[in-house]
Amino acid sequence: MSFNRTIKIAPSILSADFANFGEEIRCVEAQGADWIHVDVMDGHFVPNITFGPSTCAAIRPHISTIMDVHLMIAPVDLYVEAFAEAGADVITAHVEAGAHIHRSLQAIRANGAKAGVALNPGTPASAVMHLLDIADLVCVMTVNPGFGGQSFIPLESKVAELRAMIGDRPIHIEIDGGVTPLTAPGLVNAGADVLVAGSAVFKGGSVSNPAAYGLNINAIRAAVA
Repeated sequence: MSFNRTIKIAPSILSADFANFGEEIRCVEAQGADWIHVDVMDGHFVPNITFGPSTCAAIRPHISTIMDVHLMIAPVDLYVEAFAEAGADVITAHVEAGAHIHRSLQAIRANGAKAGVALNPGTPASAVMHLLDIADLVCVMTVNPGFGGQSFIPLESKVAELRAMIGDRPIHIEIDGGVTPLTAPGLVNAGADVLVAGSAVFKGGSVSNPAAYGLNINAIRAAVA
């Protein structure tokens, strides 16, 4: 997984047809998705329950791009190895999920995945200042985590602050929450390069009408071109 700052669209399978993940993933990749984003929720750290390592392992053979696993769980460290073994290329843990986020990032890297650190909307950019030398990605939540389809929280200034802190380090800035052709340009201008989009990609499409996915992806891409 080489590093570059080109804009990457990462559809979230939280908005896909749960009964047909394999075909949904193949369709969005064929229509231009760069990464596949998997939102893991535990009903404890966030008020919803979604997927575990077994789901990641089941969909891994269908992903030809990057499996981007976002752990909205606490604790994190107990499960890092399982998600890495399930094939995650990127594993992201929340800075708010426990007292030892540095150790969590070390564990992710030790298990062969790229290490991401996520920030809830109310958490300042400075919370990751001392993690940047062991992070490969910083995920800025622009909704409060737990559910798809929420309204966007404008945090472009936070993204710009992170971009300045990161400097020339090879660290992605990912945005998760409310990404649309309307919200994406300001985020990219502030420094983001990975855009997670759920309903904005999957709306109006299906495995029998995958062209809609391509239109949605291209609309986001055109907005930030």
